[in-house]
Amino acid sequence: MMPRDMQLAGQTLLVIGGSSGIGLEAARLAHAEGAAVIITARDPERVLRAGLEVEGSIAAFDATDFDSLARFFDALWTPIDHVLVTGPVPNDVALAEFDIDEARRDLEAHLLLPLQVARAAANTVRPGGTLLFTGCIDGGHSIARRAFSAAVTAALSVMTKSLASQLAPIRVNMLATGFVDTPGSAAMLGDQLSARREQLETLLPIRRVVGPGDVAALAVHLMTNTAVTGSTIEIDGGQQVVGG
Repeated sequence: MMPRDMQLAGQTLLVIGGSSGIGLEAARLAHAEGAAVIITARDPERVLRAGLEVEGSIAAFDATDFDSLARFFDALWTPIDHVLVTGPVPNDVALAEFDIDEARRDLEAHLLLPLQVARAAANTVRPGGTLLFTGCIDGGHSIARRAFSAAVTAALSVMTKSLASQLAPIRVNMLATGFVDTPGSAAMLGDQLSARREQLETLLPIRRVVGPGDVAALAVHLMTNTAVTGSTIEIDGGQQVVGG
């Protein structure tokens, strides 16, 4: 049998927030498709393990420290074809416990960070490459913290359309996820994780939970499908359809 063509051979993917979950799974899949991978994350040990797994380059820093982010982009040693920006999983917090300082950090991580990356990408990403953002449309909008995250995601979706025009021919798209079974979700839910999985396996039309591999596969598809830009693509297993 002839070896299959690798879709990303000769290309480079930068994953900001790639030491676990969706970011790491996207790095794995892109590496399997022939891409060179650069992973950044805050935790030096976790980003080192991720880099070794995908035979990639790494950098450990807080991407919401925008001075550090700018220095990282200034020091890049290779052209970039694709950038994936992931974000933290929102917590379930009621209005009475809603922390304004944490909300400001959410804005930095989910809205201002993508803007800063987009500014850097204009001079870093090769023409025809892609810039991918992630957002959360998980259910439970009656919960103040997740409602806030959904609002930020809606704002990022509008911004994605604008950036697709401003950064062309770089393509800009967004992945809007429901519940994804990641280490971040496990940490957030704790001993409620099994119950949430069982609920979604029964409720969702796909009869299973969405995993990071599902989102990673869509991310790689958007890197290779040159007809898609300015789009927000929802991947939630039908969660919004059934109100889960």
